[in-house]
Formats: sequence, structure tokens, C-alpha cells
Amino acid sequence: MAEVVDAPPSGTVYATVPDATAFAVRLLMAHKLPEADARTVAHCLVRADLRGVDTHGIQYLPHYLDRVDKGLINPRPSLKVEKKTPVAGALDGQDGFGFVVGMAAIEAAMDMAREFGVGIVAAKRSTHFGMAASYVLRAVEAGYVAQVYSNASPAMPPWGGRAPMLGTSPFACGAPGGKLDPYVLDLSFAVAARGKIRKAARRGEPIPLGYGLDAQGRPTTDATAALDGVVLPIGGYKGSGLAMLMDLMGGVIAGAGHAGGVGNQFADYDKPQDVGHFFMVMKPDLFVPLEEYRASMDRLVTAVHGAPRAEGFDEILMPGEREARLERARHVTGVQIGPVELKSLQAAAEKAGVAAPVVSAKPHGK
Repeated sequence: MAEVVDAPPSGTVYATVPDATAFAVRLLMAHKLPEADARTVAHCLVRADLRGVDTHGIQYLPHYLDRVDKGLINPRPSLKVEKKTPVAGALDGQDGFGFVVGMAAIEAAMDMAREFGVGIVAAKRSTHFGMAASYVLRAVEAGYVAQVYSNASPAMPPWGGRAPMLGTSPFACGAPGGKLDPYVLDLSFAVAARGKIRKAARRGEPIPLGYGLDAQGRPTTDATAALDGVVLPIGGYKGSGLAMLMDLMGGVIAGAGHAGGVGNQFADYDKPQDVGHFFMVMKPDLFVPLEEYRASMDRLVTAVHGAPRAEGFDEILMPGEREARLERARHVTGVQIGPVELKSLQAAAEKAGVAAPVVSAKPHGK
């Protein structure tokens, strides 16, 4: 789930976007990724950090590379979309990096939409693909409306259960704006992403009550206990039903793992994950002229911004607007790296024989 973090922990350092990207690229290439694929992965990870989604940022590079070393992520897949109809294709990810699979799929869907107005690509045998907004943003910035579904390893029970079966599966969608910012929604149907709970466990911090249950089905504030148990869905049975939709679109329809069959990237080291994704792209002017669409989007954004505010709110934002503001600011101040994460990245660099990330103790541009 794309959750935005605020105050950095004590000891946080900062890397410029070029330095963070260059570090990620050289570390990935040291693990046999082609340069183009390494740049794709690095771009997605750094952009997640820029948008405040540090649960899906470069801090996870050492973990991904450990799975490469164990033969669970294929660093050099040969990806080709198999056309099923002129507007639908299937992609076998060959256990490659989910970022590479995801970008190949969204590009193919955009190519179809460019010609036919709509494009759909379903991907199987993929791996964790990070921030789902990465793929929506690629389409939106090219002028398309997009929806992205993905399933994930078991972490959440179906409503009424206490054993994990459904994933904290991400859903993202977006639409380009007119003169104003676009609409970009990225969320999972869990109260909190497991990445956020893992970060709390790694730092020895508690989690809010309501994030998860322990292995006995009891509410807990212990992050480690929640990781041994389950996370909870937003909105009760409604969130549970939507999580099932992610498993249906990303798993059943795509031909990937589902119904608890997706591998856990942090626990299952005996098999690849078999994550499934589903990408849908369309032109925004299929039903109305483009200028009318753009004017209508600006009207919607203006109406949202101008809506009467509830007590305690200074402004009303569109989905994705806060993340876009953070991205603009952090292009100046730099990518934030916590002290625990920095040690992990430095150790990974030393092991691979590449230069460690270049960082500053203070934000850049200040």
C-alpha cells in the first residue's frame, strides 16, 4: 500500500536523486541486470522515496538482491507480450523483477491504446513490483487513463477469518488533468501495508491498534506479533471483498498464483513468488472530445479544492496531490535514508564491490 511517511527518524541522511539513482543502478548491474532494466528498477524505487512511499523505496534493494542471489528473481528475463486480441495481451514475467515486468506490461498496454483506444495486459510469474503508482504515473504522464491491479502473498484473512489468505494487494488508478494536477490513487485494501509494519518491527517501534492481529487472532500493537499474525482490511467486509478482487484480476484472470498461492518474498525461499498483475489503459477522449475532458477534469479538481472543509482541515486535496508535492520538494532536498536502512545499503554495496551511496547529513538545497 502506498502510505506517505512524514517525520524522518533521527540520523536520517539525504542523497540527491542522481546519486540515489546511480547507486541503485550500479548495485543492480553488479547483480547481472542489463543497464536498461537496472535503470527501470532504480527509477521506480527512487520515485517511491520521492513521493514519500519509503516502504517501497531503495531501502529494499538488499532484500531484492538477496532473492536474485538465491535464484528466486531472474535478473535477465526475455519478456514478450503475447497478443490475445488487438487490445489484450498476456505477459509471462519469467520470475523477473516486478518493476521490469510492470513497465513492459504498461508500455504494451499503452501501445494498444494508442492505436485502438484501449489496451489490456495481464502478467503472470512476476515478483513484487513496488509502488503501484509507478505504472499509473507512466501512463498518466503520457496522456492516458490507467488502472493497475496486483495480488500479493497471504497477509490478510477473508472477513470473519483469522488465518492469512488474501494479500495486501495494491490497486492504483489515474487520469491526466487539464491545466491542474492529475488524479492518481494508489492504495491497498489493508489498514496498513506490511512494509510499514516491517519497518516498525525493524526499528523496535509499536504499531497503532487496529493494524493487525497476532497469531491467536487478538488485536496487537506489537509489530512482530502482527507480522506473525494478520493485517486487517479497511472497512471490514468491504475491504476484504476488494482484496479478493485484486486476487481475481491479478491471479485468477492473469493465470498467476492466487487463493493464498503467491509466495512471500520475506519468508518463502524455496520457490519464486508467481505474483500476478493486470494493467488497463485507455485514451481519455474515447467518449468526449479531449478539450472537453481536460476542462471537465479541471472543473472536478477545482470543485474538490473548493468544497466546504470539515473542522480541523486546512485544505482538501485530490488523490496523489500530497505525494506530488513531496516529490517536487524532495527533488530539491533529496531522498531520505534512515540510519538502519543506510547500514543495510552500505553492506550490500561492500558485498557487491561497488561504491556506497553518496549521502549528506543535511537536506540538500537548504
